[in-house]
Amino acid sequence: MKKRIITISREYGSGGRLVGSLVAEKLGVAFYDKALVKHVADETGFHEKYIEQQGEYAPTKSLFGFAMTAKGSAGAMNGLSANDYLWITQSDVITQLAEKEPCVIVGRCADYILRDRDDVFNVFIHAPYTARAKRIREEYGDQTENAQALLEDKDKKRKVYYKHYTGREWGRFQNYDLALNTETIGLERCVDIICGIVK
Repeated sequence: MKKRIITISREYGSGGRLVGSLVAEKLGVAFYDKALVKHVADETGFHEKYIEQQGEYAPTKSLFGFAMTAKGSAGAMNGLSANDYLWITQSDVITQLAEKEPCVIVGRCADYILRDRDDVFNVFIHAPYTARAKRIREEYGDQTENAQALLEDKDKKRKVYYKHYTGREWGRFQNYDLALNTETIGLERCVDIICGIVK
C-alpha cells in the first residue's frame, strides 16, 4: 500500500464514517472512530460522550466565542483549558496510532495532525443537504423536524473547531487529496475509488 494512513473528514450525515469503515475492512487495516474516542478517554479520564462532542465540535458557532470559552476555562488541566488539553492528548493518540499500524482515522483533524507524514492520504466526504437529511432520518434515526438547521449547526461547529486548532478552512479542497460526493458517486464506489488509489 502506497499510503499507510487514510484520514476521512466528512460533513455530518454524508456517510463518511461508513465509507471509512468499509475502506478499512476492504484493505484489512485498523479503523479508528469510536476506538479512537476510547483511546483518548483512557488517556484523559474524560467520559467518551464528552470526547465525542468536544473533540470535534466547538461549543459555539463563533470562532471568537470558542476562543473566549477556551480562554475562560484556562487552568483546568496543567494550565490548559479542558478543550486544549483534549486537543493535545487527541493529537498525541492519533500520532501514536499512525506510527503503530496502517489504519483509517475518521475526523478529529487527523488530516492536519498528520500533515508532515508522506504516507497519509486525506479524503473529504460530502453530500447535498437533501441526501444528508435523508440519511440522518433513515440511518441515524434522527427525526429532527428541521434537518437542514441541524446539519448546518453541526457543520458550522466542526468548521469553527477545525479553524481554531489548525488555522485552516475545514472542507476546503486544498487541504485534502480527494473529495467525494456520496450522493452522486455512491458509497460503494467511493470506497472502491479510495482503495484503488491507496493500493
